[in-house]
Amino acid sequence: MKKILLVEDDFALAKSLKVALEMKQYQIEIADCYEIAVRMFQHMTFDILILDIQLPDGDGIELCQYIRKQSQLPILFLTANDNEDMLIKGLNSGGDDYMTKPFRIKELYARLQALLRRTQSWQEKILVGDLQIDLERREVFMNKQEIHLSAIDFDILKMLMVHKNQVLTRQQLLEAIDQENDFVEDNTLSVHVKRLRDKLGTYHGHSYIETVRGIGYRLNKEVLYEDE
Repeated sequence: MKKILLVEDDFALAKSLKVALEMKQYQIEIADCYEIAVRMFQHMTFDILILDIQLPDGDGIELCQYIRKQSQLPILFLTANDNEDMLIKGLNSGGDDYMTKPFRIKELYARLQALLRRTQSWQEKILVGDLQIDLERREVFMNKQEIHLSAIDFDILKMLMVHKNQVLTRQQLLEAIDQENDFVEDNTLSVHVKRLRDKLGTYHGHSYIETVRGIGYRLNKEVLYEDE
């Protein structure tokens, strides 16, 4: 089930959208302001973001720019502002699509589907440094040589690669692992990460996986920087 973060301060609209999209088998989380949206983005994972521009405590354009610095999460602006300059500003800030209110739910659903299909095609294979992961085939290659990983180690790496500019908490990784595998205890996650680090080795002297103390893990920023 795809998970959407809906950033909308109109309670009635947010509620009706939640009901309509859940009928289409989406899972919806609602943030009614900038601050809560940032907090939810930092501590949860999403497949797509629906974002209003006018928020009670901030600007949706700025929120889009903040998220785009850390993630390639698809972003669809849904706003009452139909000014062409604002549309261009929204897309230039990193938005992938722009719809104005009032809107038709069928069109919104079609646009969400299109964004998700496009994202899926981008993410079937992800390359960072000398490391490439094929999500569809569940294969990992280092310098074009295949690395054999356990199912759990693959799912950890998959989460880190898909969200390569984002810190993932231990809980986020555990939840992702448990969706595909038997239950994994928190105290064994470190063991899996260490084993994964050992198998991946280093890129220009940097380990691929960085520990963010007290929070979780992310792909090493030094590796991402070297890869640019």
